[in-house]
Amino acid sequence: MVTATAMRMTSVPPGLLLRGTEQLTVSSLGEEHRAEVMEFLSARPIHTVMMVGLIRDNGLVSEHNRGTFYGCRTEDGELEGVGLIGHATLLETRTDRALAALARQAQAYTRTHMIMGEQERISKFWSHYAEDGQEMRLACRELLFELKPPVAVREEVFELRRATARDLELIMPAQAQMAFEESGVNPLEVDPEGFRRRCLRRIEQGRTWVLIEDGRLLFKTEIVSDTPDVNYLEGIYVDPDERGKGYGLQCLSQLTRMLLRHTRSVCILVNERNTAAHAFYRKAGFKFRCVYDTIFLAQK
Repeated sequence: MVTATAMRMTSVPPGLLLRGTEQLTVSSLGEEHRAEVMEFLSARPIHTVMMVGLIRDNGLVSEHNRGTFYGCRTEDGELEGVGLIGHATLLETRTDRALAALARQAQAYTRTHMIMGEQERISKFWSHYAEDGQEMRLACRELLFELKPPVAVREEVFELRRATARDLELIMPAQAQMAFEESGVNPLEVDPEGFRRRCLRRIEQGRTWVLIEDGRLLFKTEIVSDTPDVNYLEGIYVDPDERGKGYGLQCLSQLTRMLLRHTRSVCILVNERNTAAHAFYRKAGFKFRCVYDTIFLAQK
């Protein structure tokens, strides 16, 4: 966990990369911009997987995105930045000035739950956003891990399967507890119906995988974003009473081998303080790639 004070101390002063004297414009994106946006985001697939996954699942304009996609353009109409501004704010920019422009746009939205991205970019974004944006409530530092073939073959778990709607009541408490541990907010308390709908939708999409024995959830994970370049996993859970017995490693190995048949890599984010999880993922074959920061914002 990174304190608000520490984040302010590590913030980078504004220092935009100027290209002449041209002005940048920021405007919302529609479905007519889809091909252009996807090409822009394809340059760095491991860092844009969440935005690309949302666009592939929902399109550029959808209530399921829980926000609005914006494009930052030069006077010639060239994209210099793309951002999703909403419940979760995500960014991809080519220059610091585009990052600053999207930060000013983000200040107009006052119900953001979190801002997430690479450490250096989020530090710069925050230096532009903080003065007139929502206040920081909590900041967490996370490590981005990536897995590429080959993946070690381990003992097969025949009971590992896609979740069904019947599993929802087992999945929701585990997912909510992990969200609370990371953000300090329990979605079952602040938005129970919305949380239920989102969990159910992911199950209906075939993105939630579980190992259940005798009515107990032993293992669970969510495929949050599914793209040809990267699959992003979240909410990897192993029953606390069953940890250290190999369930998690066997299930994760089996699932990632299956995913890597249709995607180039699998990535995850892990809290920097969770050293036990770091060891677990390294044992599963994941490699460290870079540091991410997530800022959780105070709600007015």
